[in-house]
Amino acid sequence: MKKNGAGVLAACGYLHYGRSSQGQLQALFAQISGAADILVLCGDLTDFGLPEEAALLAKDLAHVKLPTVGVLGNHDYEAGKQDDIRRVLQDAGVVILDGDTTEIHGVGFAGTKGFAGGFGRGTLGPWGEETVKRFVHEAVNEALKLETAMARLRTPHKIAILHYAPVRGTVEGEPLEILPFLGTSRLEEPINRYDIAAVFHGHAHNGQPRGVTATNTPVYNAALPLLRRLTPEQPFCTLTLAQ
Repeated sequence: MKKNGAGVLAACGYLHYGRSSQGQLQALFAQISGAADILVLCGDLTDFGLPEEAALLAKDLAHVKLPTVGVLGNHDYEAGKQDDIRRVLQDAGVVILDGDTTEIHGVGFAGTKGFAGGFGRGTLGPWGEETVKRFVHEAVNEALKLETAMARLRTPHKIAILHYAPVRGTVEGEPLEILPFLGTSRLEEPINRYDIAAVFHGHAHNGQPRGVTATNTPVYNAALPLLRRLTPEQPFCTLTLAQ
């Protein structure tokens, strides 16, 4: 472990690997390799959701030399090839979670992409047109996937990984008009029922770096553009877990 017997997690998302991206994040990945024990990826790993973009990312991640776990984001679904992207990254040793779990160095991870729908009193309800009901059902289904995964964790430290935000606090600063599309409180509900050490998400690249759930679980926004702006010397989130 990197620091006095403690496990260090590094998290980032919104990588948006495109056809010309290979090598552009080498310095970032090298910095993460020297600072952390585990790398967490919070979705939007590709730009247009193409397997060839994921293959370029996989080549760069090969230099990280850390156990890596993550989820896909909405951009990774753009071309309908999310299963291919998942296979490419998993073949490269990256664990991609979609309602399931993994354990690394004694830390349990539960993850899913999540979905949109708004926060608090503004959360969209399943009423009216069938299209609205399907939209809400997608958010409910993602929340259930997260809860089912978290219920299976038996490790001392439990981490939730999402792409969409579970709380409004980490999307504040984005245009008000798009807040409902950046996440939903439906994802917070299961988190509040479990002893989770922290939640990492991406997606909100003009939001805030940290928030909390109603039960004071810390939520970290690991979107790379946000962290490059706020902490350019270290554009990734870190969390140290005592062993």
